[in-house]
Amino acid sequence: MDSRMNAWTWGLLVLLGLIWGGSFFFARIAVQHVPPLTLVFLRLLLAALALHVYIAGRLDMYPILKARWREFLILGIINNVLPHALIFFGQTRIGAGLAAILNATTPIWTVLIANYLTSDEKLSSAKIAGCLVGLAGTIVLIGPSISTGSEAPLWALLLPVLAAVSYGFAATYGKRFKGVPSPVTAAGQVTASSLIALALSLLADRPWELTAPPLDALLAILALALLSTAFAYILYFRIMAMAGATNASLVTLLVPPSAIVLGVLFLGERLRLAELAGMALIGFGLVILDGRAYRLLTKPA
Repeated sequence: MDSRMNAWTWGLLVLLGLIWGGSFFFARIAVQHVPPLTLVFLRLLLAALALHVYIAGRLDMYPILKARWREFLILGIINNVLPHALIFFGQTRIGAGLAAILNATTPIWTVLIANYLTSDEKLSSAKIAGCLVGLAGTIVLIGPSISTGSEAPLWALLLPVLAAVSYGFAATYGKRFKGVPSPVTAAGQVTASSLIALALSLLADRPWELTAPPLDALLAILALALLSTAFAYILYFRIMAMAGATNASLVTLLVPPSAIVLGVLFLGERLRLAELAGMALIGFGLVILDGRAYRLLTKPA
């Protein structure tokens, strides 16, 4: 086990997996009463306010935001507005667990995108194998929707995958923020993206004409913004500082099970055998991409 991954760090990692898995659960509740683009805006606005309060002007935040607002705007589009909107639109027709499984392909797309857009992250045989296994899992999940008897339409299944692709581009683009305090990067991108989401919401949803959502949807929106976005960013960056980015990335394996459990317990969702098989393949692909299991098995005695 990595020397930096002690019991406390593992506990924080599991907590983060539960919180990010909860984002799909909360979104599934809220999107039944709030249009997706308006939900994106509310999530980002409340998260931005919370992060500004948390940072409270420290870390030279406002000079950095002023100097690099264009970069934060781009990052906010590809890491917040676009993927959140795609996931929320998809979740109008598919459950929390399935959306989380499909979105768990993010590291696979990140590896493929980095191979073409960077000079220092090229594909290795292990990465190729991991990508192929993970993509096979995605095909297993999406394949049944091509038949006429599928309950989930193909477009709804594809949207979380497209969101994962967007996250992959964001991960590569985000490298240019190296040296910027991580909380500032988080606050900058959600601040910029909340402004974009506001414009989209006003144009597409005319929110002033919407009826007020019920209490459970309001609570889900608050949890989505404050717990699964603002607090999750703070927790993620703490784990990164304690255990490194590679160890923090293990949370990808924990998010789908968390979303599945919450969906089964509270939303009455059920996963079919093909969906469980797809999750297993994607999870195995992510383990191969991580590489540590292979190195442990091949380590000389």
